[in-house]
Amino acid sequence: MTYTKYSASGNDFVIFHTFIKKDYSELAKSLCSRTQGIGADGLIVLLPHESLDFQWLFYNSDGSEASMCGNGTRACAHYALSNNLANEKMSFLTSAGTIFCEVKKDVVETQLTKAVIIKEEFQEDGKTWYLIDTGVPHLVCIVNDLNEYDHDLCAKMRYKYNANVNFACINSKKINVRTYERGVEGETLACGTGMAACFLRAYKLGLVDKKTFVYPKSNEELTLRLENNEVYFKGSVQQVFTTTI
Repeated sequence: MTYTKYSASGNDFVIFHTFIKKDYSELAKSLCSRTQGIGADGLIVLLPHESLDFQWLFYNSDGSEASMCGNGTRACAHYALSNNLANEKMSFLTSAGTIFCEVKKDVVETQLTKAVIIKEEFQEDGKTWYLIDTGVPHLVCIVNDLNEYDHDLCAKMRYKYNANVNFACINSKKINVRTYERGVEGETLACGTGMAACFLRAYKLGLVDKKTFVYPKSNEELTLRLENNEVYFKGSVQQVFTTTI
């Protein structure tokens, strides 16, 4: 089997395409292991679809399935174009809905599924939170300093609300984000749907414009914009290597 490793804003993925739809959770755990496998945040499997360009299965590094992964969609789109599975503009099916992407060289823009507010602003552990689904559920806490990021608090909130946890800091209408990711069970270098959640929260509070720059822990710049109530986010991706095992 041939696998390709991608990096998108610091998130890394192992990707392959096949005609066989089955449970790849054990393969995900094996390939994503950073000590005994290729090492990645997730496994993406591309499958044929009767009306769209393709469909995907997405697995976190612990083998659990996820309905959506923002940076994964960008890596996946680049892979699909590189392997002649789709054209520069493409659409594919995820468990969260249909995703639209456009690839221009190594820059990919994704139109995410519509966000759904799960819980409006609430207080817990001395902080203000907001819970929104941008393909997967995300807790957002806006802080003055990203050093307020608390791993133990994130783990507690993640299990209580079964959601990813994001701390966001806004300076000069730019957003810096740190994310504790469900399925990875720790902080990741980037999370696309988490950045989208922080962007929507900041926009609702009037802290950013309809188009702004967002920086995850990897410090790679992404552009997020809101158009006709749809969220688009754009950034570069990198094909790291291809291997046959």
